[in-house]
Amino acid sequence: MRLFAFAITLALSSAAFGQQKSEAPRDTGSDLLWKKLETRVEEIANRLDGVMGVAILDLSDGRILLRNADRVFPTASSIKIAILLELYRQDQEARAGAKGKAKLDDSYTIDPKDLVEDSQIMAGLTAGVTRVTNRDLAQFMVAVSDNAATNVLIDRVGMQNVNASMRSLGLTKIMLRRKMIDIAAARRGDENVATPQEMVRLLEAIYKEKALNKEATAALIKQLSTLKQSYIPRLLPGNVQVANKPGELEGVRNDCGIVYAPNRPFAISVMTAYDRDEKAAERAISEVALEAYRYFEMRGKASEYGRVLPPLEKR
Repeated sequence: MRLFAFAITLALSSAAFGQQKSEAPRDTGSDLLWKKLETRVEEIANRLDGVMGVAILDLSDGRILLRNADRVFPTASSIKIAILLELYRQDQEARAGAKGKAKLDDSYTIDPKDLVEDSQIMAGLTAGVTRVTNRDLAQFMVAVSDNAATNVLIDRVGMQNVNASMRSLGLTKIMLRRKMIDIAAARRGDENVATPQEMVRLLEAIYKEKALNKEATAALIKQLSTLKQSYIPRLLPGNVQVANKPGELEGVRNDCGIVYAPNRPFAISVMTAYDRDEKAAERAISEVALEAYRYFEMRGKASEYGRVLPPLEKR
């Protein structure tokens, strides 16, 4: 009887051992790769003679890198992502039958009283004659950061509506509090602000179609992907799609966007302030984006154990 019991125990143990052997270990290298990314971001940030906040979000698995990511920074023109989203949100509601909403096809006639500093496109159009649409104004805002176009859109969609939309997405620290080039408002402390983490959460909501429907999301991302002078894509391969909006003020440089690394897109927000050397801050943002891209590009083509696999053949 004892011999029989021993044989049963041995058989069960062997089966369990065999089962354990057949279960492959999980995640053998990506954690180490992620730690290297964290280390490199820290090194870049420490070299900057200023303050840097970073948030990098893996849009595939939700892993997020955070460095000073809950610190509030001036957004500069990166706040225009929130304005763009509100325009598309209202257009979507208008298409569903809502009244009193701004529409992408609404027209606007150039008015000289709307012109402010850094309005490269609007200032060159014929006042009182040239008519454009809200979609055109949004293109001016995204492509060349035209501040007059931005201010017209703020009037049309409503500053409080932009902020209400942010709150509806759970974003409490992204705040549009003044128009562009309103120095008096900035001196009062009414700065446009956000945190790096909330900016990537905003981008995540856009990417995952939590803010807009599928059609509107695709149109917004296409517009935000317009080629422009910015810092995130500066060191990346030229064929990589980047849907981003940079921002700059005196002593401030930012860039926030979605980078479509092959098979592994990610959202990134790098915000800086107290910059003694603004060109150095721009380079630092580009370097952080490059390190992030290298991580995601490798993850997109390698197995979970780090073996680089050939791409699937298209049929």
